[in-house]
Amino acid sequence: MLFVCYPKCTTCKKAKKWLEEKGLSYEMRDIKEENPSYEELEKWWSLSGLPLKRFFNTSGLQYRNLKLKDKLPTMSEEEQLSLLASDGMLVKRPILVDKDTVLVGFKEAEWESILSK
Repeated sequence: MLFVCYPKCTTCKKAKKWLEEKGLSYEMRDIKEENPSYEELEKWWSLSGLPLKRFFNTSGLQYRNLKLKDKLPTMSEEEQLSLLASDGMLVKRPILVDKDTVLVGFKEAEWESILSK
C-alpha cells in the first residue's frame, strides 16, 4: 500500500499510528516532497469513486488563498487535476492507495471496514 501524507499533519499521524497498530505494511510518501502527478491523481480519483472535490484539502491555507470554494464549480476536471498536481498542500490527506482501493482522508470506521476485507 502507498500511504501519501504530510508528516506534520495530526490526522496523518493518527492514520499512520492506526496502520501500524493493525500491522499493515505500507510505503510512506511525503506529499510536500513528492506531490502526486496528474496521472496518479486521475487514476486514484477513478478508483475511489469519489467526487473530485473530495481530493481538495478544503481546510488548507492554499485552498482559501486561491478562493477555490468559488472557483472549483466552474473549473473543468482537467483544470482541477492540474491544480492538485501543482501543489501537494492542495491535496486532501492522507491518501491510502492499494491495488483497487483509494481512501482519501482518515475516517477510522471507513478504513476498518474497507481494509478488513
